[in-house]
Amino acid sequence: MTSSKPPFYITTAISYPNGTPHIGHAYEYIASDAMARFKRLDGHETYFLTGTDEHGQKMQQSAEKEGISPRELATRNSAEFKRVDDDVLGVSYDRFIRTTDEDHYAASTAIWRRMVEAGDIYLDKYAGWYSVRDERFFTADETEVRADGERYATETGTPVTWTEEESYFFRLSKYQQPLLDFFSKNPDFGGPRTRFNEVIRFVESGLDDLSISRTTFDWGVPVPKDLTADETSLDHVMYVWVDALTNYLTGVGFPDTESESFKKFWPADVHVIGKDISRFHCIFWPAFLMSARLELPKRVMIHGFLHNAGEKMSKSVGNVVAPAAWVQEYGLDAVRFFLLREFPFGADGSYTHEAVLGRKNSDLANNLGNLAQRSLSMVVKNCEGMIPQPGERTAADRRILAQADELLQISREAYDMQDFHRALERTWFVLGEANAYFAEQEPWKLKKTDLSRMNTVLYVTAEVVRKVALLAQPVMPDSATKLLDALNVEVSGDAGRTNASGAGPRSFEAFHTELVPGTALSKPTPIFPRHEEKTD
Repeated sequence: MTSSKPPFYITTAISYPNGTPHIGHAYEYIASDAMARFKRLDGHETYFLTGTDEHGQKMQQSAEKEGISPRELATRNSAEFKRVDDDVLGVSYDRFIRTTDEDHYAASTAIWRRMVEAGDIYLDKYAGWYSVRDERFFTADETEVRADGERYATETGTPVTWTEEESYFFRLSKYQQPLLDFFSKNPDFGGPRTRFNEVIRFVESGLDDLSISRTTFDWGVPVPKDLTADETSLDHVMYVWVDALTNYLTGVGFPDTESESFKKFWPADVHVIGKDISRFHCIFWPAFLMSARLELPKRVMIHGFLHNAGEKMSKSVGNVVAPAAWVQEYGLDAVRFFLLREFPFGADGSYTHEAVLGRKNSDLANNLGNLAQRSLSMVVKNCEGMIPQPGERTAADRRILAQADELLQISREAYDMQDFHRALERTWFVLGEANAYFAEQEPWKLKKTDLSRMNTVLYVTAEVVRKVALLAQPVMPDSATKLLDALNVEVSGDAGRTNASGAGPRSFEAFHTELVPGTALSKPTPIFPRHEEKTD
């Protein structure tokens, strides 16, 4: 696809495959997928990267408990994350990267070399509190001794152990002021602003140099021997976050900075991550890139956590939900819609069975589904099965069409800030107005008194449904496709799954091209049936 619009590169955080994916993982994948689909539909050549982060002590310890190698554990569990993306969530990624991929080892080695050349890596000894689960060191004042006599990280609640070992360090302190200067010049680098402010305050409080290698285990990317031979007799592996963050470069061809892919897509337009890893992405990652003399990403979107009825999901509590179970219960598009419509993406959100049903039955079945079904059924029955020829438009017609016309620009602005909630909120507000318009105009009565006016009302309503269906594609690709099929909109693209969606009657370039009178329609079938509770 050729386009005058700039390319767009989006990533999720790569998931740690120490367990199985849950609905919290799905939340991030679905949001990123909607973002990628929107940009493809809007004519941007888009590259979408996701995958798994497979190194580190936690993986090695888990593998040892199972009596298998870390690589075997990583391969097995990574395949499960990929299966959920492919078979459960329908995620439209362009590459599923694994940090055990051969090209990723080359990229990690290359960025390490660049940081050495910048004079930012040195050998020393580290002593501090380390959380294996978080793969992170904590200072003493970031930990607490609890009633059981054990020490835990205050922020994450994970147990920590005192660790002393030789380590390579990165001169993070050197980049405190450059980071603050960058944040000042790029106020939208982190979002939402409330979470980004927390990052800025942390940097302002002072940065210590960062331990970036380990010698007590070997499951990781080896530190290049030619950079260690004269300084140490120990074998070092890279700190898992150096390796993990570099995946965003690997995905677009680094270290070949002259490659077509790298020149086209780097720097990344947005990294979508959870709030628990904001420091790694908003502080460590920019500092590594500054040291390596590489451009920084344009934005890091920090989303909140998804809670079950207000409680944090936990295996011990037993409230962790598998994505497949949710999809089986409610349907994929209803799940996608709920997660992006119910609460702002940057805030913590909570879900209940009742809340999902409310969105599915009210917003989808009653609002969009009912309007489409009633209006298109009337077209088929009363307009010879064709989109009618509208007459002169009244103020009411022009008003509802103008509201629908504004939705594309509103959605563009919202999606650029990953504010999916706002885009959907406004779209469903217009749908509510369209339902009120349809009820007030009473086309079922007009068919007896004023056929020309009936035709206009049905045409206007169908046109609003078309615009909503186009914009719904990133969030509900299957249902939106069925809606556009019902309107007999010529097939083009694949609802944003690939860059083929950037042109044609189902792309956003056709948003303001109205329905053609005389287009034949088939009798519609309900696209959003109401959810019926299962009975034993």
